[in-house]
Amino acid sequence: MSLTTQFYTMIAMVGMGSWLGAALDTYGRFLKRPKRAHWVVFINDVLFWVLQGLIIFYTLLMVNEGELRFYVFIALLCGYATYQSLLKKGYLMVLEALIQFAIATYRFFAKAFQLLIIRPIQALIQFVIFLLLGLAKLLLFLGKLILKILHLILLIVYTPIKWIGLLLWKLVPNGVKNFLGKYFMRLAGIMEKVENIKLIIIKIWKKIRRS
Repeated sequence: MSLTTQFYTMIAMVGMGSWLGAALDTYGRFLKRPKRAHWVVFINDVLFWVLQGLIIFYTLLMVNEGELRFYVFIALLCGYATYQSLLKKGYLMVLEALIQFAIATYRFFAKAFQLLIIRPIQALIQFVIFLLLGLAKLLLFLGKLILKILHLILLIVYTPIKWIGLLLWKLVPNGVKNFLGKYFMRLAGIMEKVENIKLIIIKIWKKIRRS
């Protein structure tokens, strides 16, 4: 391995050490360990370290074709220490500012979406429901009005016919009245017998179904 390659490897590993420190702080900021279950923390830790190992190995592969030397670990520690002593405070401030900016942006777009899309749709639905209710009330009112008018018309038409019928009935001879009375009585008796026969048939049918 040439000196140039070794120098590039050192610089890359110092950078990866700083990257590892920043990744740890970012991971801790989003994970919130006290609020997570232990098994969730364990799985996330395993995935995090596997991912960081792959990133570091890929970087090493790009720089010196994956040759692992002792100074690589020294460079990683130096980079991590550099981050902890010089870069951590500033990085955490920038990270928090970016997180707050992302949250504020999300809230802004969520509120804008609600005001520009959700609220108009809700207002439109309420307006349609109001129109339908108003139309239903109008139709109900018109129906009642039409029924009242028809009832009034029937009364107007029925009253003269009723009085004319009563007058004509008074002019009918008593013999005819008695005959018609007997006829209607017989007809009522026949209808009553038919009704009784119907009830008997229904009872018989029920007994047949139960047996």
